[in-house]
Amino acid sequence: MYSGTDVTKSARSYFPSETVVESCHIASGNLSPVTSWILMVVVGAFSTWTWLRDARRRNTGLVAPPASVSALKIAAVLAAGVAIVWLCNTDRGTLVEISGVPWVLLVVLGVLAAWTLLLGRTRFGRYVYAIGGNAGAARRGGVNLARIRTLAFMLASFTAGIGGIVYASRLRSVSTSYDGGTLVLYAVAAAVIGGTSLFGGRGKVLHGVLGGVVIATIDNGMGLQGYSAPAKYVVTALVLVAAVTIDAVARRRRSRT
Repeated sequence: MYSGTDVTKSARSYFPSETVVESCHIASGNLSPVTSWILMVVVGAFSTWTWLRDARRRNTGLVAPPASVSALKIAAVLAAGVAIVWLCNTDRGTLVEISGVPWVLLVVLGVLAAWTLLLGRTRFGRYVYAIGGNAGAARRGGVNLARIRTLAFMLASFTAGIGGIVYASRLRSVSTSYDGGTLVLYAVAAAVIGGTSLFGGRGKVLHGVLGGVVIATIDNGMGLQGYSAPAKYVVTALVLVAAVTIDAVARRRRSRT
C-alpha cells in the first residue's frame, strides 16, 4: 500500500513540478473576474438558441412552450448566470484575494451539457430510458440490451474518472487504498434526491447536479455550524429516505391510475 505522500512523490518523479501544480488548479484555481464575465457570452448564446428553437417549433406547428414560458426560462437562466458570476467575483479570501469563477464549475457544466445532449437528443439516450422503464419491452422493440448497458456503464465510469481527477486535484494526492468511502453513497443520494427514480425510466443529468447541491449544502452548512460527521450522515440519510419514499408513493399512484 502507498500513502498519499508516496503517490505525490511518485508523480513528481515522473512529471515536472509545474505539471503537478497546474493539475491542482482544476479544483482550487479560478478564472479572472474579467474572463468570468466574458463567459456570460455562452449563456447569451444558449438563451438565443433556446428562443430560436422554440420559435421554429411553434412556427412549424410542433409541440413547443408558449413564448411567455420561453422568455421566462431565458430570463431565469440569465439571472442565474449573472448571480453566479457576481457571487464568484466577490473576494472570498481572508489572507489573500480569491475571486473569479472556479475552474471546477466549468468542468461540471461541461459534463452536464454533454450528457444532457447525449441522453435527450440521440438514439442512444432514448434506448437508455427505454431499458430503464421496461427492459423487456425494449428488447422486444429491437434494442440491444447488452450493448446499451455496456456503453452506459462505460460512460458512467468515464464520468466517475473525471470526478476522481477533480478529487485528486483538490487533495493534491490520492492513496491507492482509497475505496470511495461515503462518496458512493453521496453519488446515489444526489441522483435520487434530485428526482431520478430508483425504479428506472425517469431522470435527467440535471437531477444529479441539483441533488449534489442539496447534499453539499447539508454537509457544508452543518460543518460550519460545528456538527459532527455522524450527524451530517444521519441528516443526509433522512433526506435520502424521504426522497425514496416520495418516489415509491408516486410510482404506486401512477400504477393504480
